[in-house]
Amino acid sequence: MNRTAHEREHESELVVARRTAEASDVLGLTLRHPAGRELPAWEPGAHIDLLLDDAGGGAGRLIRQYSLCGDPADRSAWQIAVLREPDGRGGSAYVHDKLAEGACVRARGPRNHFALRPAARYLFVAGGIGITPILPMTAAAEAAGADWALLYGGRSRASMAFLERLAAHGGNVQVAPQDETGLPDLDSFLAPAAAPAPGTLVYCCGPAPLLDAAGERCREWPPGTLHTERFTPQEPEPRAAASPGAFEVELRQSGLTLTVPPDRSVLQTVQDAGIPVLYSCTEGTCGTCETDILKGEADHRDSVLTKEEQEAHATMMICVSRCRGRRLVLDL
Repeated sequence: MNRTAHEREHESELVVARRTAEASDVLGLTLRHPAGRELPAWEPGAHIDLLLDDAGGGAGRLIRQYSLCGDPADRSAWQIAVLREPDGRGGSAYVHDKLAEGACVRARGPRNHFALRPAARYLFVAGGIGITPILPMTAAAEAAGADWALLYGGRSRASMAFLERLAAHGGNVQVAPQDETGLPDLDSFLAPAAAPAPGTLVYCCGPAPLLDAAGERCREWPPGTLHTERFTPQEPEPRAAASPGAFEVELRQSGLTLTVPPDRSVLQTVQDAGIPVLYSCTEGTCGTCETDILKGEADHRDSVLTKEEQEAHATMMICVSRCRGRRLVLDL
């Protein structure tokens, strides 16, 4: 789980080998090692961090996560696609405007909290740039001989990336541009909710309203059927048993016991004590800071772990989650 300075994730400088226009405001990047070395293996659903602040003059921490959307069998390159977001926090603008062909950028990962599990049947739902992690999933499902279908929505065909690649799958793919067909018809695609076919898994990635709508349709499906990946934090559920105040956290590896105040996160408190840990989004969406829990229960506030994983209290995202009680023991 969370790696200290003694156990780092793979991180290296890569070169932008190719830029492609995948759709209106969607830029595709092919990244390679400058010396031609193989890149770490990955599986559908994985993402990488791009560390953009190194090239930005050190003007602040600018790390963004992008799903890998190429061929996992091709170890010579990683492919990502980035939507320009005019109201974003600067990451997409930097990628679009600064990462020309031949430019270098540091990358970290890959990391996968959206892994494709074996199943006889898959229903994939993608909205906009949410197609990026879904794209290699459809290829994997096809290669495995599984029954699968994809419902892909977007503002317009011009804004929807990878339509040509998906066209090869024919009737397996339903394309739903909003300016032509309205919102994606989840009721039909996910019906009948009360009696899903055995062995079916649902994978959904896209804007929060789409994920929330898919969650409503799958509410009666067996636990573990629906898998989602969010770009923004999920609205937290009420926590009647959560501890609103300070609590103790014991760092087993470091031999320290720290007090986490109400206005500081576990991550901030650990950093204040001089313990180096990996983190990125600080919103509970990327999974970088996931840490093993050795004792105690977390007040989970992330958008990464499934409900079943949260209830197991085996790991927590220390950037947002707190303690359900007065004390936690973490493997840090």
